[in-house]
Amino acid sequence: MCVALPGLAISTDQGQLTGQGLDGIYRAGRRVLSRCQIRVAGREPLAVQARMTGADCVRFVGTLRSSPQAGPDPDVVVERTRHADGTERITLRSAAVRPLRLPVEVALATDLADLGAIACGNTGPELPASVHDSGLRWSSARGNSTVTADPPPTDALASAGLLRWEFALSPGDSASIELRVRPDGAGPVRAAGRAATSPLAPARAAGDDPRVEALLRTSVDDLQALLLRDPAHPSDTHLAAGVPWRCGLAPAEALAAARMALPLGTRLAAGTLRTLARAQLRGKGTQSGMIPGPRRDAGLYLPPGCTGTEATLLFPALLAEARRWGLPASETEELLPAAERCLTWLRTTVGDGTYLPDPQPGGPVRCETQAHAHRAALLGADLLDACGRPGGAELRDWAGALRTAFRAEFWIDDLGGGRPTAARAPDGRPVPYLGATAVHLLDTGLLGGGEQAPGLLDKVQTEQLARLLGGPAMDSGWGLCGLSTKEAGHNPFGHRSGAVRVHETAIAVSGLATADYEKEASGLLRGVLAAAEAFGHRLPDMYAGERRTEGSAPLPHPAACRPAATAAAAGVLVLTTLAGIRPDAPAGTVTLRPMRSAPLGEIVLRGLRVAGAPFSVRVSRLGLAMVEEAAGGLQLRA
Repeated sequence: MCVALPGLAISTDQGQLTGQGLDGIYRAGRRVLSRCQIRVAGREPLAVQARMTGADCVRFVGTLRSSPQAGPDPDVVVERTRHADGTERITLRSAAVRPLRLPVEVALATDLADLGAIACGNTGPELPASVHDSGLRWSSARGNSTVTADPPPTDALASAGLLRWEFALSPGDSASIELRVRPDGAGPVRAAGRAATSPLAPARAAGDDPRVEALLRTSVDDLQALLLRDPAHPSDTHLAAGVPWRCGLAPAEALAAARMALPLGTRLAAGTLRTLARAQLRGKGTQSGMIPGPRRDAGLYLPPGCTGTEATLLFPALLAEARRWGLPASETEELLPAAERCLTWLRTTVGDGTYLPDPQPGGPVRCETQAHAHRAALLGADLLDACGRPGGAELRDWAGALRTAFRAEFWIDDLGGGRPTAARAPDGRPVPYLGATAVHLLDTGLLGGGEQAPGLLDKVQTEQLARLLGGPAMDSGWGLCGLSTKEAGHNPFGHRSGAVRVHETAIAVSGLATADYEKEASGLLRGVLAAAEAFGHRLPDMYAGERRTEGSAPLPHPAACRPAATAAAAGVLVLTTLAGIRPDAPAGTVTLRPMRSAPLGEIVLRGLRVAGAPFSVRVSRLGLAMVEEAAGGLQLRA
């Protein structure tokens, strides 16, 4: 999958676009080309390699023998370089000892189907083509598409959808064809991530483990490829949820990814926050202040959850942490009213109660929702105090009452040492399964001076949760299972009932390391790093939670997005967790709390952003961190 949204190209490793399945080149969710098949001298090249050369580009290499009498060695190399913007360059290279005359045919077609129809198998037939300028054109009520070729073909057959050339190649010579596909009147794809104004720093990693360099490079490239502009406010960018199924804005995922990507700078966070502030609900109803979001499957034991609730609670937390990473005061002030409306919604919805309930009547009280709400209250209070706004004390008081109640009412004692309950039913009964959503209890958020906010669990409960997350029932060896293997209904491919979700695994690694449970954090870190290697360092948002065994590989999930915003940002989070970077840009300080066990040996992170300036850090094999580059005046805090 080549991605530079709104452009997208999906191919098999054979290189030929056959029109089957998801094959094709897309623009803004519509397939503008479904078939692009090459024949040279009447034969298809034999595919020998397919390799991503960037998030938006793939290179295919094939070979063929120009005649049956040429012997077993191929004497023609066919290279195809396909880009997400709809450009493909086909190059023929001759290794023959005699001059060759090579006829080349390219068969083209499209159905102009949208991605949703293709996913459901409702694509309709290929459309008839017409000869257009130096290529072919297709048109229907759904739109139109044109392929132009350089050099122009010597022959174009609309009825067969064929373009033909004939090349004369001397020994060692080469010839190229460039195809460009796009809707009529559309210019080249202007991918936000490929612009000079990209909001993400081009960070790079190096170290004893060569996988860290590949993971961070690929994660940053994928985040760049998933960037979208707000059409009404093109200076504001945010992340699409993932390719191919979710190429639009998903508020909770966009905020979560922007938060994990804060080490790459605050501009993505600012653009995401401004975009969602414009979508925030206003008025006097019970939903006033909410950021709307779709419902999300929650697995076997709970009804679907509201991602709007999660997004509304993430908004003030992201703004507060972005300020610590260096978001300018003027932008913080601009976004503060929207954050205040989120916090007002939180206080109003809780009312005189202790817990934040589900928005639907009769819904459960979810464990992870309380974790999100508790973090939003503490970080929101910190933000309000720093900006001279009222309401911080009230939020802290409620958060304190929530901690007291939660530790008593959301903890189940058992012979294994106890565990948090996933939710409480409307009648107060616990829903006692153990799933990966419990990791949000460890994700407390960053306050001033490099301090972490207090968590909902006490020290003994946190230690027990760490032991459970690091145990074989939750740690698959490739990452954290969505549901413990000891629970009834565990399904390694279940979206929320067993599959490994990379975002939650990264949150677990970060939270466990912050709480000083480095053994458990290191196990999960090594597992997700091994999975990343198996996936070519481009992590999907989820994959099967099958047990890792000698010589095995993680099983892809058929409904996964790859690349995905939260998975790519998770790569940034797990690697920066090794250095434990905790900035306080308003105070002009940064604190380093590296993993003392240095589970990956020495690692160097370069080109990060703290306080708006490049920041580089080295962690030694002894677990000691040293700043190598930082903003002038930024002080290292002990």
